[in-house]
Formats: sequence, C-alpha cells, structure tokens
Amino acid sequence: MNVDWQPLLLTFRLSAITALILLLIGVPLACWIAHTRTRFKPVVETLVSMPLVLPPSVLGFYLLLAFSPQYAFGAWLEQWLQVKLVFSFEGLVIGSVIFSLPFMVQPVQAGFQGLPPSLLEASRTLGKPDIVTLFRVLLPNIKPALLSGTVLSFAHIIGEFGVILMIGGNIPGVTKVASIAIYDEVESLNYAAANFYAAVLFIVSFAILLTVYMVNRKWKAV
Repeated sequence: MNVDWQPLLLTFRLSAITALILLLIGVPLACWIAHTRTRFKPVVETLVSMPLVLPPSVLGFYLLLAFSPQYAFGAWLEQWLQVKLVFSFEGLVIGSVIFSLPFMVQPVQAGFQGLPPSLLEASRTLGKPDIVTLFRVLLPNIKPALLSGTVLSFAHIIGEFGVILMIGGNIPGVTKVASIAIYDEVESLNYAAANFYAAVLFIVSFAILLTVYMVNRKWKAV
C-alpha cells in the first residue's frame, strides 16, 4: 500500500499553527471575559461559543463568502494586501482559529474564574501592571487550564472536515488534510489507505488526550 504522508503532515502543521495562534489571542480574551463587568459580556461569550452549536458547513460557507474575491472583504484583501484566503493554507488557518476559539477560551476562562480574587487584588495593591500580573501571578496558577485549552484546540483541528472542505477544497499539498484524504479514499473504495489515515489520527488524538489527563492529575496532586 502506497501512502501519501503529505495530508498527515499538513494536518499536524495546521493544528500546531492554529493552537499557537489561539494561545496568543485566546488567553487575553479569556482573561478579559473572566474579569470584565461590561454589559456586553454575554454578547461576546455568545459570539465566542457560536462554533460549538453551528454546523461546520454553515460557518465554512459564510467564511467562504467572506474570503471570496467576488465579495467586498475578499476583494479588498486581494486588491490592497495581495492576500487570497479562499482555497489557501492561510485561509484554513484563519477558519480553524475561528472554529476552535471556544475550545481555547472556555477552559482558560474557567481557570481564571476559579482563582481567588485575592490574587489579583494583592498584585494590584503592590502596584504591579496588569500585564505583569497576568504573566507572573495568574497564568502560573492556571497551568492545567492552559494545557487543556491548547491540546483541545490542537486535537479539534486534527479531525475537522466541514470548515476545511468549504474554505480550502481539496488541493493536494495545500489544503488536502488527513480528514479530506480519508473521505477521498473511502469514495475511491480504498479502505486500506483510509484506515491508515484514520488509525494515525485516532492514535495521535488518544495519546494527546491521555497525556493531558495524566499531567493534569499530576499537577492537582502537587
């Protein structure tokens, strides 16, 4: 059986980049949601959580329209920034970030909300800037939440199909990730290759989640 490793490598690359970006933007967003008292907080939480209830094809369809050069935003990107997001790896990254945002924000937000308010108050009383408080006081105390959010985001993208297919299509070496490859092999009745891709994703996902549970259990025991 000849197996093309490119879809698997592309899948792990997409998952790693998405998880890193989500870590950079999701942590500040989760911190803000956890501590803000604005009346718009429920609206922001709803927008962040929408990918959990929206069918992937719906989100993928609207992102496809937004990224398409035939419409205003996509045309502006292509004309002024020379960026084409539809049927590109960059488009997959942006779509994956949006689709997996709640998997990062919600665990981290819960971690922040579970901290005693005295930690934040004590740091501010000592005159520490908020950015210093975030990195030296709050984040070290929510390591399990950070790990869970990062790993869940990574694992979620490994198995994503609908959003990726809508935005990226099926371009070998560019947007053809493992989930798309599995679909292609099943359509071609090549069950051996489909089983190989599926087994690799299953084993990697199981190993990642098992590691998270074991590490979190170890941290809680300390």
